[in-house]
Amino acid sequence: MKEYLKSSNEVLNELNTNENGLAIEETEKRLAENGKNKLAKGKKEPLIVRFLKQLSEPMTIILLVAAVISAAIELPHFPTDTVIILAVVLLNAILGVVQEGKAEKALEALQQISAATSKVIRNGHQITIKSEDIVVGDIVVLEAGDAVPCDCRIIESASLKAEEAALTGESVPSNKVSEALEPNANGDVPLGDRKNMVFMGSTIVYGRAKVVAVNTGMDTEMGKIADALSNAQEGKTPLQKKLSQLSKILTFIVIGICIVMFAINVIRGTVGGGFYWNQALESFMLAVALAVAAIPEGLATVVTMVLSIGVTNMSKRNAIIRKLTAVETLGCAQIICSDKTGTLTQNKMTVVDHFGDDEALLANAMSLCSDAEFDTEVGTAIGEPTECALVNYAEKLNLSKNDQKLKYVRINEVPFDSMRKMMTTIHNNGGEIIQFTKGAPDEILKRCTKVWENGGEIALSDEKRAEILSQNKNMADRALRVLAVGFKNLNSEPSEATSEALENELTFVGLVGMIDPVRPEVKAAINECKDAGIRAIMITGDHKDTAVAIALELGIISSADEAITGSELDKISDEDFETLVEKYSVYARVQPEHKTRIVNAWRKKGKVTAMTGDGVNDAPSIKNADIGVGMGITGTDVTKSVADMILTDDNFATIVSAVGEGRRIYDNIRKAIQFLLASNMSEVISVFLVSIISGATLFEAPHLLFINLITDCLPAIALGMEDGEKDIMKRKPRDTKEGVFARGLGFGVIYQGIAVAGLTLLSYFLGRYAFGDNNGSLGTSMAFLTLSMAEIFHSFNMRSLNGSIFTIKKQNLVLWGAGIIAAAATIVVLQVPIIAEKVFSLVPLNAGQFFAALGIGFAIIPIVEIVKLVANLIAKIKSKTK
Repeated sequence: MKEYLKSSNEVLNELNTNENGLAIEETEKRLAENGKNKLAKGKKEPLIVRFLKQLSEPMTIILLVAAVISAAIELPHFPTDTVIILAVVLLNAILGVVQEGKAEKALEALQQISAATSKVIRNGHQITIKSEDIVVGDIVVLEAGDAVPCDCRIIESASLKAEEAALTGESVPSNKVSEALEPNANGDVPLGDRKNMVFMGSTIVYGRAKVVAVNTGMDTEMGKIADALSNAQEGKTPLQKKLSQLSKILTFIVIGICIVMFAINVIRGTVGGGFYWNQALESFMLAVALAVAAIPEGLATVVTMVLSIGVTNMSKRNAIIRKLTAVETLGCAQIICSDKTGTLTQNKMTVVDHFGDDEALLANAMSLCSDAEFDTEVGTAIGEPTECALVNYAEKLNLSKNDQKLKYVRINEVPFDSMRKMMTTIHNNGGEIIQFTKGAPDEILKRCTKVWENGGEIALSDEKRAEILSQNKNMADRALRVLAVGFKNLNSEPSEATSEALENELTFVGLVGMIDPVRPEVKAAINECKDAGIRAIMITGDHKDTAVAIALELGIISSADEAITGSELDKISDEDFETLVEKYSVYARVQPEHKTRIVNAWRKKGKVTAMTGDGVNDAPSIKNADIGVGMGITGTDVTKSVADMILTDDNFATIVSAVGEGRRIYDNIRKAIQFLLASNMSEVISVFLVSIISGATLFEAPHLLFINLITDCLPAIALGMEDGEKDIMKRKPRDTKEGVFARGLGFGVIYQGIAVAGLTLLSYFLGRYAFGDNNGSLGTSMAFLTLSMAEIFHSFNMRSLNGSIFTIKKQNLVLWGAGIIAAAATIVVLQVPIIAEKVFSLVPLNAGQFFAALGIGFAIIPIVEIVKLVANLIAKIKSKTK
């Protein structure tokens, strides 16, 4: 039922309770029927399931099949090839399980937000119980500082204010009432406007109340969030999709090559007089070698390592990545949906404007007529945020409340209530009695007959009244929260402190305008996002006028027409909203389900969407977004637990840095992919052609695994250290539909693979025929050196996919180190006899053979440089013709 639309008596009757509370027997019955007042825990995926998922990748399955075939062939001898292949597979699977973190603590964090104990009335007596034991119909007593244990309808209240920013997004505590509310045109009232309700997870910051529990556990608004959180879908990141696509392509290629090679050998054997078992074994061994050659075993490891390096760099820039692959997702983000309070703004009400003849008197009166206190240890005011702003305002003018309250001793007061919209305090200043009254400007002005000007009181003329109202409108139009204050000198301490007796014939002092100000660095960050082709969207539970003012200041929108409220959004169908979503950049007075709907609408349009925020209300949309960004300082535990990335400094500008890092990492991963796939292609072509031409096996599995894991992986990881290009944040986000081989990567893999294969074959045939090799060992050894060194040299080509390596001024010292280590390992494997002959079946080379093979390998650098030069010339000609 919609309790907020009914009177408190109606609610009590429908819940079969009264202000004396439930009987103990009844609470036990309801607890047994409805369960505990706590949030349900989500199921955790077992570790073994995660591990098996890693092993279910197509490329991994191919390698496992290859390992089984190798074991069958090698037994009863020690299965060296099988052990090496299995070691690679297991290492990649373990890395995948370790690196991929899930938001398992999200629901636990939600539970921690809830109050541990609560005061309830049962059998007419107030007692303290565990919050999880509260049942629907319980009468709960709330006062300042209490956490609300469940969703409740207010029965009676006195100056009650609740901090609901984490749930509704409002930066100012909500004033609460006990009266029934009037529904809007839709027959309902938005969550943020339900002034006669308090919700689980919110906090009472002022006043007191007696409330009745209407929803507990998963039926509460926070429970709905927890349910949405557990039901939110986690999609794959763009990189995961591309690698999955690549895995499938390579799987079909490997199977096809193996079938073709086996068929060729069968035909060759049949023509030659019969196909025997030993020929079948040789065919299988060749198939294993081809499988190892075609599959970039180190690709997953290299990508993981490059991402890990990026994660380390980002942590130094105050961005903590919780999900490894999410770092590149932010790099292609097209939409950033951001909560306003605490993310774009400081979540700290601040006086930014004033009107009055005497600013010192204005600030002092505002400060004294408030209940907030200045804490010298923390250097700021403590209390209700609006009053904290007033006390901090006075402090900046050297009117510390700690000093002024000793001079102006408060002797009486008339507390604030939402009907009068004001409060009054009475002070004794050395025997002189003075009254300060602050509140809504229109209400204060009604009670003023004078105005303070030029150090004295003068009559409040119609012209002055009009000027004050004009100043009030000016501040309100800028979405400032405006308060007015007046004073009155009293002859003696009043006998009764009532509104009727005191709040009249005041002298108007002035106005102050407050707002939750924007973070100083945010505007520049949003401008940089625009340059990078990223659209910023503000989603907030705050009022539309405030949201529009902030968005205009930041440049998120250019007119108020680009803003819409949650109530207006409810009137739009999902189908229509999919077409209208591009029209709006500000969403105000929204509820959690609105945020998820907005994020999903952008995702349906194919946009990579990021969601930033700090409140509980942001959690479902953060999880549904392609990448969720939580705030580390002001963020709730649930938001941080479910986020893919956490900003430790709550600085929106950090997102811009993270975007740049994500783009750099993706560029470098593309370089690594092109480098590795070109290397694998060269291996496949070399092995395939030698088998076709001479019937021999050029390389066996150990040779190829050494090259793939040492001379390929080490330089590939080093390529992840390359600095970003100068225009990296001037480019538009890449299309998520872009394939792995887009933007020339496929062409690069093909021609570079063919080039390295050609050099390898040249070295093989040189060793076999020019140097008089009889059994092919010398040819294989020279080809092994050429292939290894060509790939090491080629890694330097990959520092830039399009530009000449000789134009790059800054050296990649890590790449140099990786190249030296890989070259040294290759020389040891080839030139140390016991290793070369016993383990790898190679023969050491003499000086002539060694440098001939090395020189052939070096030729890959001028070959690629020539191709780049020609490609750039063609691109320039095309751009000029356009």
